[in-house]
Amino acid sequence: MSKAPVLTPRADDFPRWYQDLVSKAELADNGPVRGTMVIRPYGYGLWERMQRELDDRIKDAGAANAYFPLLIPESYLAREAEHVEGFAPELAVVTHGGGSELEEPVVVRPTSETIVNASFAKWVQSYRELPLLINQWANVVRWELRPRVFLRTTEFLWQEGHTAHATYEEARDYAAHIHRNVYADFMERVLALDVLLGCKTPRERFAGAVNTLTLEGMTGDGKALQLGTSHELGQGFAKSFGIRYLSREGRREHVWQTSWGSTTRMLGALVMTHGDDAGLRVPPRLAPTQAVVVAVREDDAVLAKAREIGRRLTEAGVRARVDDRVDTPFGRRAVDWELKGVPVRIEIGPRDLESDTAMLVRRVPDDRAPVPIEALPATVPRVLTEDQALLLAQSRERRAERTAEVRTVAEAVEAARTGWARLPWDTLGPEGEARLAERGVSVRCLVAADGSVPERVDQPGNIAVVARAY
Repeated sequence: MSKAPVLTPRADDFPRWYQDLVSKAELADNGPVRGTMVIRPYGYGLWERMQRELDDRIKDAGAANAYFPLLIPESYLAREAEHVEGFAPELAVVTHGGGSELEEPVVVRPTSETIVNASFAKWVQSYRELPLLINQWANVVRWELRPRVFLRTTEFLWQEGHTAHATYEEARDYAAHIHRNVYADFMERVLALDVLLGCKTPRERFAGAVNTLTLEGMTGDGKALQLGTSHELGQGFAKSFGIRYLSREGRREHVWQTSWGSTTRMLGALVMTHGDDAGLRVPPRLAPTQAVVVAVREDDAVLAKAREIGRRLTEAGVRARVDDRVDTPFGRRAVDWELKGVPVRIEIGPRDLESDTAMLVRRVPDDRAPVPIEALPATVPRVLTEDQALLLAQSRERRAERTAEVRTVAEAVEAARTGWARLPWDTLGPEGEARLAERGVSVRCLVAADGSVPERVDQPGNIAVVARAY
């Protein structure tokens, strides 16, 4: 009798495969409150790497980190009608504290535009304070009716940026800079995710925004996953919160604003895009451990050589660790590292010592070959670079192969069973978009005819990209 697979095969049940992998790769568990999650050390290590890479890019864009309260007075949300209406179904509201009823209920932050802007109103007095560029790393709570770990949870982790500018053009350009040079650069160069850049339709736009720029990724089963958004907020919040500045000409003007965010959903995207039936495949630039040196069995010479290889790889700039848990069967450890998606595994045993080689196992192309031990410090960095590029290429190929050009709503719905569809926005329009939504399909974004991000939703020639989404 053949052994049962470690994971449910993706082709049999993609959602079950995803749940199996999140659990068995020790990324996260469900929390005790419905919709919450416990991020385990391995999963959190991936998030920390994401934070570090994103934070560097955010700071390069001129933003500084700050922190704002978790609890927001309910009256703050009421100041911006469209914003509160958009978030009302997801709010968690605290009515009691310290053993008594609160004079005013407070909301557990679903996003921080309102409380940030209350501070901006105090901080901004003159054009000299502009632009004001703030980022926050925090948790948020949005009451989720259909939770799925990393993808949709009641509490999740994220960064949220908030900025104030003197002109519309400056705010527009900054939102676009975050969209392309922070988010897209990070997702493609580090996460090896092919992302489609576009703008949201009014139906899908962030509540309170005048324009929402989005990055959409295709998962292994052909669905869409929103991976980050950058919003032009116009002057709506500035007028609601009285954020005005004295211009160079001596006039009192309202600021123009942006907000932008990315979340732990990126961990889910990592699994759903790069994972296979053997487990996760972590892009080398992201991986906390890029290479693991595995001692096959208990042997003093083998253990000494494994530690030497680990040291030499570290000196070569590789994030390496040594697995010397020889009291655990080798096969079990090999499966565990495959599940976790460590890019390179170097296996060393007594026979390898005799030939002065080690077995180099590459997780991304899933191949193995003996390599001279002396060559490892030069070989491993090279294959890590190759495998990073291969993951991005595979992600791009998937989207290209599973995107169909269509002309009607019916054709779009059919194409969205296994992938994405593209059709002219002039043909679809808001009425067609509503008909798609009735059938579980949404317009993920609009792109210009040349593939760029449109300047306007009503720009002639825009293409609607539609799909089923997580």
